[in-house]
Amino acid sequence: MADLSRNEAPLSSAAIAPWLIVIGIGEDGRAGLSAAALHALADAELVVGGKRHLDLVAPLAGETLAWPSPIHDAFPAITARRGGKVVVLASGDPFHYGVGVQLAALVPPAEMRVIPQPSAFALACARLGWAQQDCALVSLHGRALERIVPHLQPGARILALSWDGATPRKLAALLAARGMGRSSLTVLEAMGGPRERLRIARADAFDLSGIDPLNLVAVEVVADRDARVVPLAVGLDDDWFENDGQITKAEIRAVTLAALAPGAGELLWDVGAGSGSIGIEWCLRHPANRAIAIEAHAERAARVGRNALALGGLAVMVIEGRAPEALAGLEPPHAVFIGGGIADPAMFDACWQALRPGGRLVVNAVTLEGEARLAALFAEYGGTMRRIGIERLGAVGGKHGWRPAMAVTQWRVVKP
Repeated sequence: MADLSRNEAPLSSAAIAPWLIVIGIGEDGRAGLSAAALHALADAELVVGGKRHLDLVAPLAGETLAWPSPIHDAFPAITARRGGKVVVLASGDPFHYGVGVQLAALVPPAEMRVIPQPSAFALACARLGWAQQDCALVSLHGRALERIVPHLQPGARILALSWDGATPRKLAALLAARGMGRSSLTVLEAMGGPRERLRIARADAFDLSGIDPLNLVAVEVVADRDARVVPLAVGLDDDWFENDGQITKAEIRAVTLAALAPGAGELLWDVGAGSGSIGIEWCLRHPANRAIAIEAHAERAARVGRNALALGGLAVMVIEGRAPEALAGLEPPHAVFIGGGIADPAMFDACWQALRPGGRLVVNAVTLEGEARLAALFAEYGGTMRRIGIERLGAVGGKHGWRPAMAVTQWRVVKP
């Protein structure tokens, strides 16, 4: 979504004739544009785009504006020309990791005309003969390299937009470090233009240099037997998370995630986050999911951030502070998990008030006082309760026996 907080708001819904033309452009510049796109450029009073794109279509009769930093600083200049003739240049498909989405948040679609070109992903598939629907599509442009981690599955094909010319080498090192050194990386540079180049290297023997900053990396994942592959199931082994023992154990975590019932694009509050395992696994369920992890201890709060990065650069915002005071002013959640502190009456009240209608609240308790509080809440608000007992096999002298963990009482309630 566009950032509308800087004195910028969507235009009136009273539609007028299309005045904003968004043109997808490739590295071949004018040569790859349709007659309609060329006509729009010739007729434009204002053409907005990156300096590289403006150079590709020069000369132009109308006024030009290169994207500033941040890009949304140019939006007032665009919307001020409403009813005129404005062209915005974008890379390939403007609605696939492009500026089209931001513009559509400001300008009604009926007032826009979009003339797309093939995206970088489409061009890469055309060069490699890959089925795009079978590939994972990832953008590492302006994002953490670790965003690719959840997609590193044996046999997977991944198309990753690079941040710069150093991204392919960094990606190769990441693969090798995770036991996927035999993976193949195809670096496709400046696709569609005169500087186009395609080169291939193995992750553990990456020797490509002089890589163009405008590149995409196609990865064919080959995983060794001991490769560190993030499982697709909930309840990751505890050793996936750096922790000091303050962690919801794998079996309990799996049951808890099922109770929280993550939906695509939803926000979770993980209150008393510990290692962050609940919020992190929530975000692993869908790439659009987000979590806010509230943790009072500074060392643990920092650990949550490291765990979120290591498992995929996930959208986990860490709030260092003590709940319920630290909850004030946060975005209302679709679900809340309280892993500790429920004995404080203000804790539930703050979470319940903030929870969106239809949202789920799940509390785990292991103390007698916590169980008593859950029993009282259950009597007042309803919901469901269950007690979860886990036993793990352990050594008993020279033999083995079952060692029970502390039983967990879990209460789940849905807000009307």
